[in-house]
Amino acid sequence: MRADRLLGWRVSTHTRLQDFTGPAWDACAAPSRNPFVSFAFLSALEDSGCVGGRTGWAPAHQAVRDSDGNVVAVAPTYVKSHSLGEYVFDHGWAEAFARAGGAYYPKIQVAVPFTPATGPRLIVREGIDRPAAIDALTQGLEALRRQLDASSIHATFLPEAEADALAAHSYLIRTDRQFHWDNAGYGAFDDFLAALSSRKRKMIRRERKDALANDITIRWLTGRDITEAHWDAFFTFYMNTGARKWGTPYLNRPFFSLIGERMADALLLVIAERAGKPIAGAINFIGGGTLFGRNWGAIEDHPFLHFEVCYYQAMEFAIARGLARVEAGAQGEHKLLRGYRPVTTFSAHAIAHEGLRAAVARYLKVEREAVREDKIELDRMTPFRRTSDP
Repeated sequence: MRADRLLGWRVSTHTRLQDFTGPAWDACAAPSRNPFVSFAFLSALEDSGCVGGRTGWAPAHQAVRDSDGNVVAVAPTYVKSHSLGEYVFDHGWAEAFARAGGAYYPKIQVAVPFTPATGPRLIVREGIDRPAAIDALTQGLEALRRQLDASSIHATFLPEAEADALAAHSYLIRTDRQFHWDNAGYGAFDDFLAALSSRKRKMIRRERKDALANDITIRWLTGRDITEAHWDAFFTFYMNTGARKWGTPYLNRPFFSLIGERMADALLLVIAERAGKPIAGAINFIGGGTLFGRNWGAIEDHPFLHFEVCYYQAMEFAIARGLARVEAGAQGEHKLLRGYRPVTTFSAHAIAHEGLRAAVARYLKVEREAVREDKIELDRMTPFRRTSDP
């Protein structure tokens, strides 16, 4: 008999986050202190129209309620008609399945849209039987998949423990890597530089000096100091850079106003100005002892300004606020030489078609080994000083 039935639990699907009250959702999500699974962030995506409608991200959030109707577990869930905005790339799987005569879409995505940051996806309220709650959520997801005749279920950027839990439910596990910076109790940025080899110290000092040439200054803006004028400037940067890199940026202008209203204290906006005029910026989110670097943009090109605004300023802020780490988002081996270390990320995939599942399983076995070997090699390339270094 299902664990949820034994406990009197009920699993339901919700096509909008407003079906929940903020406190009901955050009773599950808030203890993680991850800003991206908060009601404020996810509802801002929906209320701004970044998801829902014709975006190809149709909300289908999973909820487990106890016999008294209290929400005891949730999963941010979407029905997808494409594979954009996920940062765990399965386009090749979709194309192969289509060539074989299958329909890969719709698929079910358990994720935070447009956000390649690890955080809880099977979100269980504290004090609740976690294995039973995860069992209920996975059964709810499978019921939704069958109802929609979807090809698959994908949970992306989830903690390793959640990946292990889904592996026990026959999900296939995929790994990748990002680059994160660890604050080793530094009192100042120079303390971090002292931990590097002499050549890398000189490189970073030169980059920072060059980035701030041409009368460029940097401002940190947090909380209520971020105004609509700042959001206007940042959105211009974001659209200018995003349109050149991706064609169509995923986030719209109302989204930034909404997060400014709903989670100002979890935001850091780094703005670069030249002669008093804003020319570049990066948005960061704060939570769980971590600074999460997310979006960046610029309307002027200056050497190393991207590194300064996105990486070095984030590290300085983390040191000043006593944060344990900086997560700088997806991709970017250039981060390695600037003190960011390789970290393994996890996703989990349930594929209904036996032939496609078998092919993906073979591929993932090879890919996981390649990721493991790549991380070992990258660990050897970090810029930190060895015993024999000056």
